[in-house]
Amino acid sequence: QAEEELQEACARQALQLQEMGRRECLLRADAGRAREQLESFKSQVLRACSPAAAGVAGTAVTEQQVIEKVRQISEESQQIHEREKCLQEELSSRLLKEKEVSENVELFKKSLHELQ
Repeated sequence: QAEEELQEACARQALQLQEMGRRECLLRADAGRAREQLESFKSQVLRACSPAAAGVAGTAVTEQQVIEKVRQISEESQQIHEREKCLQEELSSRLLKEKEVSENVELFKKSLHELQ
């Protein structure tokens, strides 16, 4: 009976090892695909940002280059957003002034008309 239990335990362990091996193969394949996707993403980012940023043909693009370019784009986007906000505020202010001037012109016309 002890021998049967030992054989069953060995069989379970063999199955567990096979399952672990299968999972390891899947994880390695997933890691390989993730590396390929990362490299593709880096290339796409650099091409989209600036063809010149991709460097000389055959030169590997470093992750730091990609990070710096994304950071630069992010900062430029933030500056554009702030500038847009300032321009919106300025536009609102000018529209308010224009409305006040229009109202004053109407009052002036009305007063002028009454004087005539």
